[in-house]
Amino acid sequence: MIDLETRLAELDAQGLRRRRRVLESAQGTRVTVGGKAYLSFASNDYLGLAAHPAIAAAACAAATQFGVGSAASHLLTGHHALHQQLETELAAFVGRPAALLFATGYMANLGVVTALVGRNDAVFADRLNHASLVDAARLSRAEHVRYRHLDLTHLEALLHASRAKTKLIACDTVFSMDGDLAPVPELLALAERYDAWLYLDDAHGFGLLGEAGRGVLHSHPSLLAPHPALIYLATLGKAAGVSGAFVAGSETLVEWLVNKARTYIYTTATPPMLAAAVSASLKLIAGEPQRRQQLQRLMAQLKAGVARLPWPLLPSDSPIQPLLVGDNHEALRLAEGLLQRGILLPAIRPPTVPEGTARLRISLSAAHTEADLAQLLAALLELA
Repeated sequence: MIDLETRLAELDAQGLRRRRRVLESAQGTRVTVGGKAYLSFASNDYLGLAAHPAIAAAACAAATQFGVGSAASHLLTGHHALHQQLETELAAFVGRPAALLFATGYMANLGVVTALVGRNDAVFADRLNHASLVDAARLSRAEHVRYRHLDLTHLEALLHASRAKTKLIACDTVFSMDGDLAPVPELLALAERYDAWLYLDDAHGFGLLGEAGRGVLHSHPSLLAPHPALIYLATLGKAAGVSGAFVAGSETLVEWLVNKARTYIYTTATPPMLAAAVSASLKLIAGEPQRRQQLQRLMAQLKAGVARLPWPLLPSDSPIQPLLVGDNHEALRLAEGLLQRGILLPAIRPPTVPEGTARLRISLSAAHTEADLAQLLAALLELA
């Protein structure tokens, strides 16, 4: 039997043990944890919609009319009219022919990749892809070929050398721990040149990138044309402020996933009230551009403010602004120092990030103010 107590002690010694905090308030820039109020830079609520009253009202109205649980999988009796309506809205929102809802982004990635590739196939993945894409490639039993981060020359060499029957390129659009952006048009060009699928995980771009926050595809006009091999994923629990995920692509692709994506088939459908909440969120995302404008102002303020600090920000044009510390224990010291000053900003350590690159992942929200950011910068300067 594995000695778990010893293993946990080893994690403590390495500064790698994780502990949960219990949130006692609504999600937002001001949260309550352990009975204390904190200024938070720790969520993915990029547009400040997680506690928006219009979204909550839509969920409550749907729960009153249709109940709380779906009580069945989509292929039995769990696929509600609200799910169907939202899938139609999401497809139109991102400019694809069809969309399919999943319970989580993790389940979507597992379901899509394993439905499209298997033995004798290959998944070509950016080395800094999210863990769900890594696990999806492993579970598919396809060859898992990882290329150097954002290195298209390396990717093309690997594609050229491959003899796989089916090829799939999988890539985050906004990398969750670094905040940098993938060169999506160039990835699509490679996919078309080598007859490969291109699977884009826009978890941290949906709601933020492109015209009216419609995602990375709307950042590049060339991507809006029909591309049968292009598969788009976005999550609904980050900028959209609710829960779940969806995959968008051709009608044929969605029909295949309905029949072959195990994480769609063999699970209970999400509550219909969440579909109603997301529908309300889409209206706010498209109709309130000032939220994205505020994020741009905050990013500029932060980049100017860290000049006096000993730790650099990694290059990022997204609300994910990583302050690179390096040492695990030093990152924990800073996070604890901020906590004592009323600021919640957890340390990110391996294996979430590579060894020697522990960091504070500053997550900005449109609900933050310039005064909030000034408070964070002042506290970091004290700790420096």
